[in-house]
Amino acid sequence: MSNNSTKPEEKGFFEKVKETIESLWDDTTEEAEELKDKAGDTIDHLKDKVAGKKAAATKKATPVKAEASHKASATATKVKSAANDVKDKAKTATTTAKKSAGEAKDKVVSKAKTATTTAKKSATEAKDKVASKAKSATITAKKSVAAHSTAAKKAVSAK
Repeated sequence: MSNNSTKPEEKGFFEKVKETIESLWDDTTEEAEELKDKAGDTIDHLKDKVAGKKAAATKKATPVKAEASHKASATATKVKSAANDVKDKAKTATTTAKKSAGEAKDKVVSKAKTATTTAKKSATEAKDKVASKAKSATITAKKSVAAHSTAAKKAVSAK
């Protein structure tokens, strides 16, 4: 009898895991290389397409730039004229408002002057009335005091 068995050798657990990982690694690297080649081909294809379109776009860009520049300058001119119109309207409105305010101020000042003059006149008249009444009262009081003092002097000299 021979020592060689006809059965295949059984592998251990770690050897099986190792082989599985190696096969996955090989499959992954092969797939990655294929994807890399496809991506390179796609990039080259897109570069060719863009180069063709870029030339056409450059030819179209010059008239478009000129037209855009013209439109921009026309728009800027319109904006400036509108701004000037607004400034003119604002100046006119300001002038009108100042004029109206000046007129209103003049009216108020003249009314105040008239009221002040009237008040001063009334105060002066009242003062004069009070002064004349005070003078007449003083004169009456002096006459009364003089009459009493004369009567008192007569009474003292009679004694």
